[in-house]
Amino acid sequence: MLLQVRDLDVSYGAVHALDHVSLEVNPGEIVTLIGANGAGKSTTLRTISGLVRPNTGEIFFDGRPIHRLPSHRIAGLGIAHVPEGRKPFANLNVRENLRLGAYRVRGAGQIASSMERVFQSFPRLRERLNQPAGTLSGGELQMLAMGRGLMSQPRLLMLDEPSMGLSPILVEEVFAIIREINQTGTTILLVEQNAHMALSVANRAYVLETGKITLSGAAAELERDARVKAAYLGG
Repeated sequence: MLLQVRDLDVSYGAVHALDHVSLEVNPGEIVTLIGANGAGKSTTLRTISGLVRPNTGEIFFDGRPIHRLPSHRIAGLGIAHVPEGRKPFANLNVRENLRLGAYRVRGAGQIASSMERVFQSFPRLRERLNQPAGTLSGGELQMLAMGRGLMSQPRLLMLDEPSMGLSPILVEEVFAIIREINQTGTTILLVEQNAHMALSVANRAYVLETGKITLSGAAAELERDARVKAAYLGG
């Protein structure tokens, strides 16, 4: 098992954001966490990456407890977190933004190799290398955010709402790339409101409602579940 979250409890002041959340991610999987706005999906990722401290609960990465480590140490172990909203360094160009993601990579040759891997998944970024990130389209910004995450050669890539604000054609493209990244060996934990697309690429899924896991199982099974259909799939 690559990632194990046990009984995670998180509060923001008086707001109880996560209520005894447990989940697992095995090597090579795509696991998705679906749910409505405010369900606690982003908080789960932020807690795993050390940006939020849990009240109680434990997080293990490759068997090692990480819930008390600072976020830079967690990133150094091989967890890359691509937050929602994309958030590039707008005044830096695409090349400079990508290089900032290579914090785990040592040596110019390794950085060049990481960048080449990014270009294989996102050839459009090669065409935009010297362009300021602030001038990119929404789809290109999402590609840059994911590419920056891949630059660290992560063992686990956590993606938060990668389809947010994108056109249907770009959503299809982004999810095809997510599947391709996984097929090249990167394990993925995906938070996504577009439940149909998320379940179509995932191996397993968890449903989060008001801070609690209410359903879990194989993604294909949850896609057929009447409760999931009614709540998240428009039927």
